[in-house]
Parts: sequence; C-alpha cells; structure tokens
Amino acid sequence: MTNGTDPVVRVRGLTKRYGDRAILRGLDLDIGRGETYALLGPNGAGKSTTIEILEGFRRAGGGEVRVLGADPLAAPRAWRSRIGIVAQQPGDLGPYTPRELLSHFGGLYPDPRGVDEALSLVGLSEHAGKRAGKLSGGQQRRLDVALGIVGRPELLFLDEPTTGFDPEARRHFWDMLRDLARTGTTILLTTHYLDEAAHLADRVGVLSDGRIVAEAPPGELGGASARVPVVRWRDTAGRALEQRTDAPGAFVAGLIADRGEPDLLEVSRPDLEEIYLGLIGAGSRSALEDQQREEAA
Repeated sequence: MTNGTDPVVRVRGLTKRYGDRAILRGLDLDIGRGETYALLGPNGAGKSTTIEILEGFRRAGGGEVRVLGADPLAAPRAWRSRIGIVAQQPGDLGPYTPRELLSHFGGLYPDPRGVDEALSLVGLSEHAGKRAGKLSGGQQRRLDVALGIVGRPELLFLDEPTTGFDPEARRHFWDMLRDLARTGTTILLTTHYLDEAAHLADRVGVLSDGRIVAEAPPGELGGASARVPVVRWRDTAGRALEQRTDAPGAFVAGLIADRGEPDLLEVSRPDLEEIYLGLIGAGSRSALEDQQREEAA
C-alpha cells in the first residue's frame, strides 16, 4: 500500500546474519505515506534488527533498503531530521520539564512544531511545567512521543510504545496516536499487543524467522480461509471435538438432529491472536525447512 506515491519505506531482499545465525532471510516491505503499519512477531523474529537497519543504526547484510528515498546508512544529516524515533526504553530526561526539553530539542530541527502544539498533541499541556521525573509512567511515555514528533517527522518509529501500561493508559495512548496519524505522519509500530495493532494499524505484517509471512489490514490477516468458523462440542464420552465449516448453522442443525444437543456447544470465528499464532508457527516450520536445505547443500 503506497497511497499512490513512492513508499516511505521500501525494502527488498533484506538479510542479516550474526555469525552462523540468520536473523533476516530476504525480507520485503513497503510502507506508504501517511500509513500506520504494525510489525508483529515473537521475540527473536528480527523486529528490532529490522527497525535498527531502517533507522540507520545497523548495517544490513544484503538487500536494498530505502527510507524516505535514501539509504539510511549513507543519508545526509538533513535526512535524520525527517524521522522521529521513540525507543522501547526511555532515556534519562534529567531535572527538566517537558516544556524545557521540547524547547531544547525542537531547536535542533529546521522546522519544529511549536512547544505548545507538541504538548497538546500528546496531552501534556497541563503538565508542561512539572519535572519529567515526577510524571507518571504513562505521562513520561507521552513525553517520549512528544520529543519524537517535535521535529515534524515524516516517519515516526515507535518500538513497543505501551509496554507496562495499564489498560486505561493504553487506550488513552491509542487516542493520542490516532490523532497524530491524522496529521499525515507515517508510523511504523512494533508491538506485542494484538489488540493494539488491530486498533491502530492500517496494515500489519507478521515477521517470523526473518521473513514477512503475512501482511494485510488487521481484519483480513491470514485471508478468508483463516476466518472459517469453528464448531466445538463434547461427545457423549466427554471428548472435545471441533469442525471448521463455512456453514456452521447447518452443521450444528445436523449435529443436533443426529445426536441431540451436545455438551459445551459453541460456534466461534478465529480471532486475531489465533490467526497470528498459526502464522508464526508456519513461519517457524518454513525457516526450519530452509535451514535443513542449507545444511544438506
């Protein structure tokens, strides 16, 4: 999805190895201007390595990488002012207030947001004069985002932005990110929370063992076949049974007509978590087969 323009992020055949271990195995990725893209994957799948390569902090092993039209490692200094980074672990903000921090860091960019605008976007206007160390965890995370967007980035990297948040704080944070997306900022988000990806992302990509194994809007991930309803019940011997079917109503009617109403009968569609777990399992099997072929060659 590129929204009719050149993609903000374009990756082809990206590889990376650490010693004998292949981290990325030919990753392809496009992210369009103004899009919010969630990169999902288990620990060790290569998410952090991918993001660090896109940010220009790590060298690719092979393949082509273009971010805002440039190779991140060779891009001029002006390129860095066009991206914003919110790392998973916040930095030391010192004995300063949000207003002081935003004023200082905003001065490093050619066309920064006004301090009041940045504070308003992240919901910190009422806390602008507090010492950063006195803010709550959620407020400090909002300040991290404010520092990431004060330079008006065209592309914002968000690495696990709501880790450790309680449910209410997470939903307030989501509202803030949706408001930010409406300003036209492209967002690349990594997260372990599938509900977060479902609420925020235009598209999600599932990274498993170094490749994108599936990519789609959250409601379409895995394709129609992954969303076939499942009928579950217990037979007279107490065994748990299930049947995937496109016609669950007819199947249940036949089941009842044949055997009477079974115990613990339920009909459900696989949710995003079930689909995701199936995809990363398939990715792991594919990577193992690739490794076996390499060893046999």
